[in-house]
Amino acid sequence: MALNGTGDVASALWYCGPEQVEIRQDIVGPPGPDEVRVRALYSAISRGTESLVFGGRIPESEFERMRAPFMAGRFPFPVKYGYATVGRIEDGVEALRNRTVFALYPHQTLFNIAAGSVAILPDNVPPQRAVLAANMETALNAVWDAAPGPSDRIAVIGAGVVGSLVAYLCGQLPGTDVTLVDINPARAELARALGVGFARPGNVKGDCDLVVHASGAPEGLRTALELAGEEATVLEMSWYGDTAVTAMLGGPFHSRRLRLVSSQVGQIAPSHRPRWTHQRRLAAAIALLRDPRLDALLAPPVAFPDLPERLPKILAAGSGILCQPIAYS
Repeated sequence: MALNGTGDVASALWYCGPEQVEIRQDIVGPPGPDEVRVRALYSAISRGTESLVFGGRIPESEFERMRAPFMAGRFPFPVKYGYATVGRIEDGVEALRNRTVFALYPHQTLFNIAAGSVAILPDNVPPQRAVLAANMETALNAVWDAAPGPSDRIAVIGAGVVGSLVAYLCGQLPGTDVTLVDINPARAELARALGVGFARPGNVKGDCDLVVHASGAPEGLRTALELAGEEATVLEMSWYGDTAVTAMLGGPFHSRRLRLVSSQVGQIAPSHRPRWTHQRRLAAAIALLRDPRLDALLAPPVAFPDLPERLPKILAAGSGILCQPIAYS
């Protein structure tokens, strides 16, 4: 819809205060010479990060590091935040028109973006599933950091989206014994859909070659350290915001010579950094989404205009939602 001939009206979700969100409108002008105009089809709520943004729990020390690539505003509020949008190019660079693309863009109906900042979806990855691209990129980077091998015994603590994707990727390696661990017994169905095992804490086979922690809870980290075998790696993927965490580094931690390693998607894993760019890694992550089994991670879509009303329940700890797609039409 044009407004005074100056551009088109776009609607975007803004986090305005602790547990306060609203949809705001803005004018989007014509795309520049090297830009494309994208009309959103789907985006997705990143439950882990966006719950911290929603609650105003981003520590001041992390305000700059936690900025999303195309975020508007400043922490703590107001901010336009998000990084998982799939849309169709309708204007701009001629060669890209009508292509369906993924962009690390906040929840917004219409936007201009540099042509080099979008990733084209292959034909075998449907738009709704493609909202998992940012999560898959995080999981791929974590697997590079962890360096699992064939026939390894692997436990992944936390059956959220990222943890589940890490388990899925590790499960593709020949002979691996992968167990997804979660306090919610309903996650057993998800594990079966992804082709990996499932166990609740306390019922997991120990002496693991690799343990990945992605639960976001200090109790999960303690479980991860308990499950690691002699000289094994514990890969820590959780980010706790402003929550203090006590890690059990006494007991057998030193005698078993465990390695506690962090993983974060902001930089490419050292094993691949000399050869891979962020664009190449994102394209690889999108290609990994061709498996229809990954639809098990997606909740039924929520219409974008309903998002301010629905968001508190979506982000609530007991919602059971993994990845919440947002539909724009």
